[in-house]
Amino acid sequence: MSALDRLLTGGGAPWVIAELSANHDGSLQRALDTIDAIAATGAQSVKFQTYRAESMTLDSDGEPFRISGEHGLWGGRRLFDLYREAGTPYEWHAQLFAHARERGLVPFSSPFDAGAVELLESLDCAVYKIASAELVDLPLIRLVASTGKPVVLSTGMATLAEIEAALSAARDAGSGDLVLLSCTAAYPADPAASHLANIAVLREAFGVPVGLSDHTPGIGVPVAAVALGAVAVEKHVMLDRDGGGVDSAFSLVPTELGDLVRECTAARAAVAPAPRFGVRPGEEETARMRRSLWVVADVAAGDVVGPGTVRALRPGGGLAPARWDDVVGRPFARAVPAGTPLGWDVLGAAGS
Repeated sequence: MSALDRLLTGGGAPWVIAELSANHDGSLQRALDTIDAIAATGAQSVKFQTYRAESMTLDSDGEPFRISGEHGLWGGRRLFDLYREAGTPYEWHAQLFAHARERGLVPFSSPFDAGAVELLESLDCAVYKIASAELVDLPLIRLVASTGKPVVLSTGMATLAEIEAALSAARDAGSGDLVLLSCTAAYPADPAASHLANIAVLREAFGVPVGLSDHTPGIGVPVAAVALGAVAVEKHVMLDRDGGGVDSAFSLVPTELGDLVRECTAARAAVAPAPRFGVRPGEEETARMRRSLWVVADVAAGDVVGPGTVRALRPGGGLAPARWDDVVGRPFARAVPAGTPLGWDVLGAAGS
């Protein structure tokens, strides 16, 4: 069984991926403490991003190299400065991976260039992630896929044709298992923009497992996604919100991540069984309390069934209330005390 198979099928719970991203806030110790907090929630993986600012963009003040002023979080900032602040230093990676493994987590990363892939291969990275903006970088996808490792691809902004091209590139290069993540590449994202119906479309169109990479506040959207068949949920996680940080507006704190793990597991359990109607396991005692017809007064032979002698009450044991029209007006064949379930054995023939 591959590493990805184990993550997707382990314990009946969805694969919860805690994304550290920039939430180390430039502190290795904060990153290590965040890994500890993630491990305590029941999440299975911690994910990093592996890049250097100079491999992402130019150190330029030109307008194309700035985020537009209208952006809610990072408006006006230079791309180079943002990536330099948010990046996880390469020299941290070995310690971060080792620490995650010691805590029982599967660490992996999103590489953004060949140097990042080389570093991650030296750390025996078990899974690779392609970020939404890199889905169109087919040479990068081929390089990652050539490792033979499983590849997870986020699909924010992508057309179906672009997704097909990315999957084909990965398969042709010899990738391991493939997973798509439905994603909205807005930070933070409005839940209404999540388009969770895409999960079924992607699964049916490409025949691969589909999860969700989520940037909405809270956990409602991921839980809904799991109920709709998402096999994995990726969510940014931070140690606390006191210090802010570039990802704070769409990150969970550890207690919220724990809630996500628990509620997504419950959602998976709720939709996993086949459809079933009637009395289900665990309902037996409640089913015994369904109403039935009971004799409510001491009656003599010849007295008749009516509102003064028989009523529909809890528990079961007598005839179903639906038989009222069949029994009303019938005589009792013998004397019956109050508290007797009404059955055919105590009734005379109709019209007698």
